[in-house]
Amino acid sequence: MKKLFTMKVVALPIELIIFFYLFISIGYGQSDYKYPPTGKLIDAGGHHLHIHVLGKGKPVVVFENGSGDFSFVWDLVQPSIAKIAATVSYDRAGYAWSQEGPFPRTGRQIAYELHTALRNAGISGPYILVGQSYGGFLVRSFARIYKNEVVGMVLVDALNENEKILINDKAVRVRDMAQGRRVPEIQTRMKRDNDKDSSKQDNPVASDTSIEPPLDKLPAKDQQRQLWAQTQISYFKAASSEMDWSPEDVADMYKNKNKTAYKLGNIPLIVLAKGKGYYPGLADSADLEKQRVALQKDLAHLSTNSKFIIDKNSGHNIHLEDPVTVIGAIKEVLLAYKTKTKLK
Repeated sequence: MKKLFTMKVVALPIELIIFFYLFISIGYGQSDYKYPPTGKLIDAGGHHLHIHVLGKGKPVVVFENGSGDFSFVWDLVQPSIAKIAATVSYDRAGYAWSQEGPFPRTGRQIAYELHTALRNAGISGPYILVGQSYGGFLVRSFARIYKNEVVGMVLVDALNENEKILINDKAVRVRDMAQGRRVPEIQTRMKRDNDKDSSKQDNPVASDTSIEPPLDKLPAKDQQRQLWAQTQISYFKAASSEMDWSPEDVADMYKNKNKTAYKLGNIPLIVLAKGKGYYPGLADSADLEKQRVALQKDLAHLSTNSKFIIDKNSGHNIHLEDPVTVIGAIKEVLLAYKTKTKLK
């Protein structure tokens, strides 16, 4: 959720900034981590992902971060869910303690790596997926590829593929930025010149010592980890590639939105949408806001067993601004799955 792409709203003025403004020089050197990993490093196909596991039982609740976010962004939610279920938060390739993965960073590639790491860690499904913002695209990609293993989902202010976001004070659709590139096949093995971890460098790319709200709601240790992780060159490279390719993923979802393969069947699905509006300063902000709410509600049509909730107490980062609502939604989905009942 470090400001990277306007697809997030503290990530909406966050996440596409990388896409437009980030130009990075490449240089590597092996280094020790400044902060110890909170979890374990697991092979994801020739490179290692950092996964943080809490709790026991089935199904397993898996958290997927928004663009620019790290595993610990869920620390106001994960411990509560871990009291009743096994939970997994993780860092995508190149982020924090995770090694760089193959490029480009497409949704399909990211889903494959997460699934591989879960399998290699001995964490089998069924899974309930929780995706925030850009992470909403990723969990939908995961569910499409591993459909039989996903039994529930919570979308936390995840962007609808037809929704408009703010870029340079203009409301635009992410899918309109797609270049029609063919998404490459999943790379099942990372090719390395040697066995060293060359994904981190001793000297960070920048000395960013800022903690942006609502990240300041995280515990002090997490804020320290954030200050370290957000300056790593591997992080900027990975996030930049994610944002470069995300318009292609969004355009694909829009093109195929009515196909059964792109829907979620009847698994329990809760869609959480922020209540605090966006599009400030635009002449048509009221109309855009009405469209945004309608498109958020439309996400609930991905499943025939769904529920739509507007969180009037929160902006884009509901998991940080109002974690109790996210915790409640996950518990509802868990209960609906276990009791084989419809969401109320």
